[in-house]
Formats: sequence, C-alpha cells, structure tokens
Amino acid sequence: MKINGSVALVTGANRGLGKAFTEALLARGAAKVYATARDAASITDPRVVPLQLDVTDPASVAAAAKQAGDVQLLINNAGIATGAGILDSDEELRREMETNYYGPVRMSREFAPILAANGGGAVVNVLSALSWLALPNTAGYSASKSAAWAATNALRLALHGQGTLVTGVHIGYIDTDMAAHVDGPKIAAADVVAQVLDGVEAGQPEVLADDVARQVKSGLSGDLRQLYPAVA
Repeated sequence: MKINGSVALVTGANRGLGKAFTEALLARGAAKVYATARDAASITDPRVVPLQLDVTDPASVAAAAKQAGDVQLLINNAGIATGAGILDSDEELRREMETNYYGPVRMSREFAPILAANGGGAVVNVLSALSWLALPNTAGYSASKSAAWAATNALRLALHGQGTLVTGVHIGYIDTDMAAHVDGPKIAAADVVAQVLDGVEAGQPEVLADDVARQVKSGLSGDLRQLYPAVA
C-alpha cells in the first residue's frame, strides 16, 4: 500500500518510536494520522488526531475503532518492559502480556473489518529481537513479544483473504526512553520507521531493522548454546 494519501493509526504515539511513526507518516503525505495514548492530552502535535486509547482495555479498543472507521494502516506500537524475570511475581508478567500480546491482538481484531472495508490496507506489529531470545531481566518481555510474533504469523494468514498486509518488525535496542538504561548499540527511531514504512509500501511481511535482529534470527537455526553461552 502507499503511505501518501493514506489514513493511519499509531498506538503509543506520544513518545519514542510511536512519535517517530507519526512524524514520518505525515512527512510521507499521510492524509490523516490518529495518534493514540492512554492520555490523549499528552499528544500536542496539531497535525494529528489525538485519540484516547488503552490497549489493555477491550472497551477502550472498541471505542477507538468506532471513532476511526477510515483507517487503512494500523501500527501496533504500544509496549512496555518491566524488567520482570521468569521467577518474579505474576503481576508484572501479566502486565507485559496484556500490553505487548493482547494489545495488538485486540487492536487487530477490532480493526480487521475496518481495514477490509477500506481496501485491505496493512497492519504493522512492532515486535523485537527478544521475540526469539530471552535474557535474565527480559523474561516477561520476551515471552510477550514471542507470543505477539506467533499471533502476527497467524494474523497474516487470517487476513490474507481480505487483502491486508501484515508486517512484523524485529529490532534490537532503539534509542528511546525505554532503552535509556542499556549500554550498547542502539538504532535511531527514525531509521527503524523508515525501514518499516518502506517495507509496507513494498509489501514485505517482515522487517529486520538492525544487525541484532538479523543475527539473532540467523542464530535460531544453529546450536542453542551459541545463543545462550552462559549455559553451554
């Protein structure tokens, strides 16, 4: 699909990668961008349509779909990382699953008929290289993103018949507030967004946005101990 002239909705659009998505969509000529956040007042760009949305609340998701019936491109970007380990309390693990897995699933379910009515369009699910790899302090995040990856693959098949492209995006660390505590290579949010929007226009089902994502995916076909040398 073409970005120019399209109508897009971005979840988690008030900062970080979501804000970069809204800015790039406008720069590429999108006719309308719904920028969503739990607190719509935190979105101050006069060029976008602010929309209150909590992806963990089914009623909020349904209300957003009723208000944005002209959407052609859905970007499921909203996500959280609590740092929960696999042996930590259920509360943090459930928070990540609710946001990172059920959030895009709910959004896709509500907006699928809207996309169909508007010509098919596309869904972008922002995943992670941690969809394929777990670290001691990313167990909850990795599990939720792995579940979202599986859901993305299933969604691609489910929506193929209505002409909807489903693009999964895998990235290492992005230079945003979420990864501010991380020492190591980070990719600029604008670089990720450019690759994703190029991929949507080219009809790509998957975007591996940096070397980290490419290396981790490649490593899945090898000896597991190469990905987890600490337990070799």
